[in-house]
Amino acid sequence: MLLVIIVALVIVAAIVFTQKPLYLSVTTALPASGILTDKAKIFNNNIQGLYPSLGNSDDLDKILGTAQLDTVFIAVAMTYNLWDHYKIEDKEKQIPQSAAILKSNSKIFRSEYGELKIRVWDTDKNLAPQLANAILEKLNSIHQSVAAASNKSVLETLKNEKDKLGKKIDSLMSSGQARELPVSSSTATASLWASKFQQYDDLIGEYQLALDTKPDVLVVVEKARAAEKPDKPQRLKLLIATAVISFLFSFLLALFLERRKRRVL
Repeated sequence: MLLVIIVALVIVAAIVFTQKPLYLSVTTALPASGILTDKAKIFNNNIQGLYPSLGNSDDLDKILGTAQLDTVFIAVAMTYNLWDHYKIEDKEKQIPQSAAILKSNSKIFRSEYGELKIRVWDTDKNLAPQLANAILEKLNSIHQSVAAASNKSVLETLKNEKDKLGKKIDSLMSSGQARELPVSSSTATASLWASKFQQYDDLIGEYQLALDTKPDVLVVVEKARAAEKPDKPQRLKLLIATAVISFLFSFLLALFLERRKRRVL
């Protein structure tokens, strides 16, 4: 039994003490409400009090879904040239392998309090918090773009319609058609078109301001910080667990052999 315990401890110790220590950094955020990207939130005072500034579980689920994609980790790996840090020499595999290692060393999940938690382990205690915060910023950037897509589409449509209306007004004035119309009809037509042109102009200004505002999709509660002590491997716990398991195994093995010996005798 003692031999089994010693051999198991030696093997596990040889493994855990040759592994490089990994430092853990954690960043925490809350989802912002999707209504923040709506221009009515900015220009309508009545709507501002109807919706909370923080989002719900559905908003967080969308972000967690995006976090499972390789896009986020590839972008962060390229930003920090992680292939040099991970010592990947094959140029064709530098980006995908760096992203894969970063993804395996990261954990993005929802906490029991409904928060978004991003954990990153790395051998460099100063790089780990930078990577965790970069993943958070990339997730925020992606969902900012998605949220602004609808406003961008409406803005482009409004600009096109305004240009068409402006060309119609210029064409009418330059062709002299306005002079051929009755005074009352000409005045009404010009007033109607001018009013519609101004409406387009006002709406374009509102949608442009909504796009320029760029509200955050994630509200940072706590940014990641450098850890003082490594989080992995937990050598003492592993050695204690190995000793307990090997003792139980050897004890059961000894009982089995003793019972078998008695049966033979």
